[in-house]
Amino acid sequence: MLYFFKRLRLRIIWSWAGCRDTWRNEYSFRSWVWANLVSAALAFILPLTGAERALILALGILVMAAELFNTAIENAVDDISTEERDLARRAKDAGSAGVAVAATAAGVAWLAVLIW
Repeated sequence: MLYFFKRLRLRIIWSWAGCRDTWRNEYSFRSWVWANLVSAALAFILPLTGAERALILALGILVMAAELFNTAIENAVDDISTEERDLARRAKDAGSAGVAVAATAAGVAWLAVLIW
């Protein structure tokens, strides 16, 4: 049991180090954090149900997770080589598309909440 908590502690430390490093080095991540702070504030200011609020908050967090994955892909590809290669471009584009899909889902949720 002690081993489990030691490993849990290390996983938390490593995860926050990744967030901190991404915050420092990725403009896109900082932009999504600020956008989600505004979104979260609106979710609490507007008269939403608990389920609507939870959906908005969860999808905002999902967008930030997607940006973290995208950053990981870009860093790994750039670490392997800086020369232009088709597979590297495709990997980076797919990571970026993942962020766009997650952001679209968050936007659709906001539209659904505001329209219905």
